[in-house]
Parts: sequence; C-alpha cells; structure tokens
Amino acid sequence: MSLIEEIMDFNHKFVSAGEYEQFFTDKYPEKNLAIVSCMDARILDLLPRALGLKNGDAKVIRNAGALITHPWGSVMRSLLVAVFEMNVHEIMVIGHNDCGMQALHVPDMLDRMRSRGITNECIETLENAGIDFYKWLTDFDQVEDAITYSVNMIRKHPLMLPEIKVHGLVIDPITGQLTVVINGDENAIV
Repeated sequence: MSLIEEIMDFNHKFVSAGEYEQFFTDKYPEKNLAIVSCMDARILDLLPRALGLKNGDAKVIRNAGALITHPWGSVMRSLLVAVFEMNVHEIMVIGHNDCGMQALHVPDMLDRMRSRGITNECIETLENAGIDFYKWLTDFDQVEDAITYSVNMIRKHPLMLPEIKVHGLVIDPITGQLTVVINGDENAIV
C-alpha cells in the first residue's frame, strides 16, 4: 500500500468513527497567539504539548528553520492575516537546537539537486533571473541569532501593529524545554 493510500484509508476510518469531534473549534485562536516554528518532525507533537496548547489555541506557521527571510513572503503575510483577521495579539518565533538549517551548506544542496536531475542550465537561469541561492536558502550558525533576526523582521514590518508582543524562544527537540531569547512583554512597543 502506498503512503497516500495508507493515509486515505486511515482518514476514512477517522471520519467514519467521528474522531474529528474532539478537535472541534472555530478559526479564531483561543489564546490570540500565532507561532512561527520549524518544520522539524521531532517537534510536531512536542511543541504544542511543551507550550500547554490544545487544538484551536494558536495559529501555527511552520517552515525550515522558523525563519522569516522576506518581509513580503508567505510567513509575514500569514502573520499579518493572523493579526488583522484572526485577532492575534502575540506572536512567538520558536526555533530549536540541532536544526537542519544550521548544517545547510548551499553548494552541497545544489550538488544534491544536480544529482537528482536539476540541470546546471536551470540553476543558471534562476541565478540570471535574480535568485541568489545563498540568500534564498538562508542558513544560520546560532539558533538564537536566527530567532532574533525573525523577531526583528516582524517588529519592524511597516504593517505590523506596534502593540503586538513578539517573543523569541528555543525549544529542545528532545525534552521540550523552552528558553526565552526575547521576551516580548519586556520589549513591547506601546
């Protein structure tokens, strides 16, 4: 059975048994919270449990490294929608130790792309069109620096309300222990 068949089979049983009822909530986050976090599979269930969140408490946006790399990209757009349409008052940027983005080496990734069939011509065309792979595939050395960068991107955005509290945290992907990098309560602009 393929993965999609396995998932669809499970989903049919899930819906038929009414298991979805335990997750019912509306589209507005109960805690007026949005979270930007990494896509790392180790924190899929760990993150909400470590924060004491249940289904419906927060809007969660995940990407590689919990990075906001562009002020007009999809992460920032999602945060603005959360603030202006979903009644979000606080934002948490939560990175984690041992993040794959810390080990990302752009030349190696480009080599893996080539080895899987992406041509040099394709890569050169994108570079000539203005794609800077070294900037687009942004990595970082210290997770705290990446979190600080993303928090500042949110705070300084011209469309972000100054009263929105923006916190920066690191979660341990094994224990779930949180460390505060930036306390938005102490650094709120009001």
